[in-house]
Amino acid sequence: MSALDLSRWQFGITTVYHFFMVPLTIGLSVMVAWFNTRWYRHGDEADLRLTKFFGKLFMINFALGVATGLVQEFQFGMNWAGYSRFVGDVFGAPLAMEGLVAFFLESTFIGLWVFGWGRLSKRAHLATIWIAAFGSWASAYFIIAANSFIQHPVGVRFNPDVGRAEMTTIWKILTNSTTLAAYPHVISASVLTGAVFVGSVSAWYLARGKVQTDVDIRGFRRALRTATAVTLVAGIAVLVSGDAQARMMFKQQPMKMASAEALCETEKSAGLSLFAVGDVSNRCDVRSLVIPGMLAFMATGSFDGTVPGVNELQTQMSDTYGPNNYQPSLVITYWSFRGMIGFGLIGMLASVWVLWRVRHHESLGPRKWTARLALAIMWTPFLANVFGWILTEMGRQPWVVAPNPDGVFEVRLLTRDAVSAAATSTSVWVSLITFTLLYGGLAVAEIFLLRRYIRRGLDDSLVADMGHGAEPALAY
Repeated sequence: MSALDLSRWQFGITTVYHFFMVPLTIGLSVMVAWFNTRWYRHGDEADLRLTKFFGKLFMINFALGVATGLVQEFQFGMNWAGYSRFVGDVFGAPLAMEGLVAFFLESTFIGLWVFGWGRLSKRAHLATIWIAAFGSWASAYFIIAANSFIQHPVGVRFNPDVGRAEMTTIWKILTNSTTLAAYPHVISASVLTGAVFVGSVSAWYLARGKVQTDVDIRGFRRALRTATAVTLVAGIAVLVSGDAQARMMFKQQPMKMASAEALCETEKSAGLSLFAVGDVSNRCDVRSLVIPGMLAFMATGSFDGTVPGVNELQTQMSDTYGPNNYQPSLVITYWSFRGMIGFGLIGMLASVWVLWRVRHHESLGPRKWTARLALAIMWTPFLANVFGWILTEMGRQPWVVAPNPDGVFEVRLLTRDAVSAAATSTSVWVSLITFTLLYGGLAVAEIFLLRRYIRRGLDDSLVADMGHGAEPALAY
């Protein structure tokens, strides 16, 4: 394999691994802040125990997410020097803002929240977790703004004297239409992830029938009710924002939309297939169980709309940008699109069903199948998030900086031109194997820690004294 192929694999593996943790951090921060707010307002021990229980899980995920995220930015200089040279001054601006503003804000106030028990007033301590949650949301915005720039370059001009893109205004980059469409979708999906996580853990405890104290039973039931409401609201937000993002994608990256359906020929009233039988990369007539007009509606807002096919778009792009294969992998885009939608819907509907059962029964009782189902459901939003990012990034290939269809054609870069000239297959093989082993070890560590503290439940050691002034700091 070439250095280019290995660099793409390395960046893809590290990104997918890191993105398993990011949505949970964003979503769980709000859930913990809500439980903390309830305890501040009502003084109920159940809310305090929920705050500290899910707060511990939040901190484990946050710490390992930071460790894995640091590798991402280093790769821009090590593996993708061509990319960094071309748009580094532009792409680096929102990343710098994320580090200097959002990440420092998030990290500082998480530290104050962890070590502020019994040292800060209840009101000041509550404010720290909400500010930390805001920091995680702000961090996500700057990251999405940076990613949206390579999907849809704005606020830049090409300087032929130095052969690089130069930023003309940071405001256009931060208010990119792609950012404004993607951010609500990512945030709502992250909140859904946090809610499903809380609901699945709570349902697992109640279904096992080993929750004994009235305080714990009341706490987990409350967590389920909260998770149910948040799951429903966030699920609706995901569907609405996803619909808006699909139309934006069709306008800015029509090849990605056509590839997501393996639509090789232009169709009027194009349908959306639920699955395909056969090799979609070689044949485009293998789609099965097609919902008539649905793809046209998702792309244009009308069931009678026309969606250009891959072949027509390939011809247009070859005429505009020169001879090349501008078609992404249809297998990856087709199935990642269905993985994103399928796991998202399954997770949302199944979790609501489980939570509804708990809400309308005094106790689930010791039903092993329900407990196992709750744990299985926990993974579905994570998989939906990962498939969504795979579609987003693989769908723009062979571009690392996709051309702007509105006319900024000179600010574009093929992935093959972005790899570092000094990167060799041997050096990337070494780093790829190292990172894979390291990340595998971190995955084992996170699963071990989460499993350990989840099984402990609402441990009495978490609450030594209900008097706020006498509370010990959490032993994170």
